[in-house]
Amino acid sequence: MTNITEKDIDQLNSFLRGELSAVETYQQCIDKMSDRNIVAQLRSLQQSHQRRAELLTDRVRMLGGKPAQGSGVWGSFAKVAEGSAKLFGESAAVSALEEGEDHGRDDYRRDVDKLSPTERQFIESEILPEQQRTHDALTRIESMT
Repeated sequence: MTNITEKDIDQLNSFLRGELSAVETYQQCIDKMSDRNIVAQLRSLQQSHQRRAELLTDRVRMLGGKPAQGSGVWGSFAKVAEGSAKLFGESAAVSALEEGEDHGRDDYRRDVDKLSPTERQFIESEILPEQQRTHDALTRIESMT
């Protein structure tokens, strides 16, 4: 495996851990929500993160790497969101999700340049537009809570 491929695998796995954390965080918030309309919207956003996790998993395997299995330190967003929902209610939980979306978007933007041109193109065309879409959708949801 070349050095470039190893760096790509490491970076893609970092992105993958972020997506796995997002899936966990959304689930914990969905479990606490009572508004069915908001739950349906959050499930849709969670499914988007799940699809991105699957795409990143496939990409890491294609490069010969072992995909990350858990969210690792990124799981802290899940714990914050769950705690917020218990202590402060649904609005705080949605705000924690929105903070996670900000973090994910910023991670992609900051770290995409660390990838080889082929993997950068993959992130910019397949992952980043969907990350921006879920971020914007959650911002709209947050304004309703």
